[in-house]
Amino acid sequence: MSDARLAAARIASVDALRGFSLLGILVVNIAFLASGYRMAGMAEPAFQSSLDWSVRWVVTMLVENKFYLLFSFLFGYSFTLQVDSAARQGRPFVPMFLRRLAGLLLLGLAHAVLLFPGDILTTYAAVGLALLVFRKIKPRSAVVLAVLLTATLALGFVLLALLATLGLDTAGTVADTATEAARSDTALMASVGQIVTEHLRKLSLIILFRVFFQGPAVLAACLIGLAVGKLGALRDISAHTRTLGTLQWVGFTLGLGGACVYTLSAWHGTMHKFWGEAVDLVTAPLLAAAYAATFLRLLPSMPRVARVLAAPGRMALSNYLAQSLICSLIFTGYGLGLVDRASPMLEVLMALGIFAVQVGYSHWWLKSHRYGPVEWLLRFLTYWRRPTPARVSLAPHSSAALPE
Repeated sequence: MSDARLAAARIASVDALRGFSLLGILVVNIAFLASGYRMAGMAEPAFQSSLDWSVRWVVTMLVENKFYLLFSFLFGYSFTLQVDSAARQGRPFVPMFLRRLAGLLLLGLAHAVLLFPGDILTTYAAVGLALLVFRKIKPRSAVVLAVLLTATLALGFVLLALLATLGLDTAGTVADTATEAARSDTALMASVGQIVTEHLRKLSLIILFRVFFQGPAVLAACLIGLAVGKLGALRDISAHTRTLGTLQWVGFTLGLGGACVYTLSAWHGTMHKFWGEAVDLVTAPLLAAAYAATFLRLLPSMPRVARVLAAPGRMALSNYLAQSLICSLIFTGYGLGLVDRASPMLEVLMALGIFAVQVGYSHWWLKSHRYGPVEWLLRFLTYWRRPTPARVSLAPHSSAALPE
């Protein structure tokens, strides 16, 4: 196979993995976008059926906290592609990447305020600065640093669990949270101004979590992606089948075990939840790696699946933001105002439907455009000029978008 075809296959596999991850992100995020209970920290309203609880358990165990790690891995991996591309073109990389991060930050802030306080683009913008600092790090050192970050976060949750064991847990948490969720529902079904105000209020609560917990976890996954990119491990997946097999065996064994612990602890009080979070921080990356390894190993035998998922993966940023917009129109006062009226089963079915529409739209759009609409805007902010060519190019490329 020629170098050009190898490069095209490599990029197609990365785009397909990104599309796969985008679906997982939607399945998780729609539960938060559809319910003030989820955003306030509760699982579901009390009237949920056993079927709905079963769906929530499956999503929590197999999907939650796994797919944003895949996105983060791809962000770090694609960072190395951007560094290499800038070097080949003779462009100064640092100012260009800083403009890209500024664009991500602006998009993320608008997304968080208008649509979804759980936005992750602002986190990527901050983590991107760390990647700039570590861009010359050796692969082995990047992996060691990622492990240390993960271990430190897990120890932090262990400490919180011990404090809760000593009686520092809060009383009346469930009742207080139910009241908070009801208040949030009322705001989300009101006017545009009240919805934005509610998003801003939630942001003040989320920032602490982002800074001390999700941010370092994202950075750890990015560092693994950075190491893989530097090693060129995804250039020829067939040459790494043994490594992928090991990731599957270890990832599914330990990852699923940790996911069970995390799920069992999710609705049993603060102390148990902290223990579950500590276990999940260590094992969720392993399960995410097993997902990726399985997907990449099966992809060559599923070319149609690869083509279907590659298109939304190339437009990941546009689709990520569109998911929040669509869900906001369904669940908040922006549109139908159906907050807390959809069961977990219905939420999953809606997520699958939304993603199916995005697959079709992405294929249609990319027939006449090389980049998604928001990707085009981000490239404009990055290069300070209109991206060219605007039409489709048959040359292999990297869709430098959300996870990059």
